[in-house]
Amino acid sequence: MAKTAKTVLRRQKLRWRIRKNVNGTSAKPRLSVFRSNKDIYAQLIDDASGVTLAAANSRQKDIAAATGTKSEIAALVGKAIAQKAQALGIETCIFDRGGYLYHGRVKSLADGAREGGLKF
Repeated sequence: MAKTAKTVLRRQKLRWRIRKNVNGTSAKPRLSVFRSNKDIYAQLIDDASGVTLAAANSRQKDIAAATGTKSEIAALVGKAIAQKAQALGIETCIFDRGGYLYHGRVKSLADGAREGGLKF
């Protein structure tokens, strides 16, 4: 089912409302989530300098080779972003669900990041 302009606009308005209150710093970056129909993407962003510190997605070779449901793959993406964050010395972050409901794949990604050692 194709996304209609109405649903895209609704999510965009939610994103703007969330972003008014959620800002990341270099010490505590923002964990931003984007969910497409097939894949899921996560980034750690320092909003003060406008830089992406680390990124992980379900299209990476090691994650794409894994089998399972989309929620299980999202948990692997969460663990991967947590691993990259720890390599950078980042322990805490602010979670930005990007206008999506905190449910399903978004929740699985957050739980995977928590299992990997990120705190938010």
